[in-house]
Amino acid sequence: MNTTEAYGAVSPAVPPWLNKGDNAWQMMASTLVCIQSMPGLVILYASIVKKKWAVNSAFMALYAFAAVLICWVLVGYRMAFGDELLPFWGKGAPALGQKFLLHQARVPESNHTRDDGTFEIIEPFYPMATLVYFQFSFAAITMILLAGSVLGRMNIKAWMAFVPLWLVFSYTVGAFSLWGGGFLYHWGVIDYSGGYVIHLSSGMAGFTAAYWVGPRLKSDRERFPPNNVLLMLAGAGLLWMGWSGFNGGAPYAANIDASIAVLNTNICAATSLLVWTTLDVVFFGKPSVIGAVQGMMTGLVCITPGAGLVQSWAAIVMGMLSGSIPWVSMMILHKKSSLLQKVDDTLGVFHTHAVAGLLGGLLTGLFAEPQLCALILPISNTRGAFYGGSGGKQFLKQIVAAMFVAGWNLVSTTLILLAIRLFIPLRMPDEELAIGDDAVHGEEAYALWGDGEKYDPTKHGWHTSAYSQDIAPSPYGNGARGVTINL
Repeated sequence: MNTTEAYGAVSPAVPPWLNKGDNAWQMMASTLVCIQSMPGLVILYASIVKKKWAVNSAFMALYAFAAVLICWVLVGYRMAFGDELLPFWGKGAPALGQKFLLHQARVPESNHTRDDGTFEIIEPFYPMATLVYFQFSFAAITMILLAGSVLGRMNIKAWMAFVPLWLVFSYTVGAFSLWGGGFLYHWGVIDYSGGYVIHLSSGMAGFTAAYWVGPRLKSDRERFPPNNVLLMLAGAGLLWMGWSGFNGGAPYAANIDASIAVLNTNICAATSLLVWTTLDVVFFGKPSVIGAVQGMMTGLVCITPGAGLVQSWAAIVMGMLSGSIPWVSMMILHKKSSLLQKVDDTLGVFHTHAVAGLLGGLLTGLFAEPQLCALILPISNTRGAFYGGSGGKQFLKQIVAAMFVAGWNLVSTTLILLAIRLFIPLRMPDEELAIGDDAVHGEEAYALWGDGEKYDPTKHGWHTSAYSQDIAPSPYGNGARGVTINL
């Protein structure tokens, strides 16, 4: 059998509608996005925080990744992409049966006819199982990005309750409204790969959660140095490279639009990083590695809602703006706003995701190129305001959608946390906050001097984590092996 025959072979495992290249790319894109979360953000969070919070921060991301997957296949996917229940919400149902998972993918699932009698539908050439997993990777990273706002003080038990509730009552609403056949989808709002669904949502919800959870200890807010800058760069690198799957997988096919999206993603990220670094040098006299990572992040976020829809020169413009406007909001406006000062957003997720995601959505409403839009969008004659015609209306649609997403996340996140607070404190007690990982998990990230042993002065003996191997105390006394110091 030659290559052509092998590719076109039809068997029970290779139905006529299956495109092997599209299926392979979509599964690879899903894996790249999952790598952004696990281990990308797990490593980034563990290393960018103070040493005493490394384990807790990594665990919050790890737990969210696992919990979102189970909730997603049990009910979440079909609430976000299933049959319509409300104009902004789908009917929840499991996505586990082989009859559902093996038939050809379809977005949206529900039959919805527009006023002019036409019906927008996308039918990728691979099974629903591939699409369910791809969309899970987006849901998971949204939840983990949100976590960046509450690192260093949120009660881990409250977080464990918050994850499934926020996924069901907040994330699925934005996903269905914009991607799954909801009212914003049919209205023609552009969100190519999640500027609103993922980044504006996580930034607004994270900021809201930070308000209700409360601040870190004063000592942590005043001094919160990363415990490993080089490892932080490794996590950031996984995040950047994984974004090729993030935006390259959005067309649901290995097509020419995916190529444009991947190129634009990297152009915008690089431009934004350089602009952010330049501003750091101009205003502070030296480049910051953390600042460069922030600039990289805002560039990736900003291009996301329009990655496959704007020309590459526009990606440079978007990179210049995403490297400067969020910089101003974080470095200047933050210090002048009493509200921003009051809310302890640990990693500045509001600036890097809400501001950058909103910026990207609005710029897409300006720069969306008609021919590129025709390649991928289900509604014809879509264009940005820069190209005249109906572009002005498109820009207004982008504003309205942003207001809906921001408002929904503000209200839903508030209600979820107030409900959890009735049963579980949202913030750790000050005693645990003073200690960190050892108090919360009985584990620490680094075994400095003592190889994991800690001296307990109340018991006059050495102890280890429940998962650590017992090691005899040093014959040189406490000082030789050293007492683990919580920085």
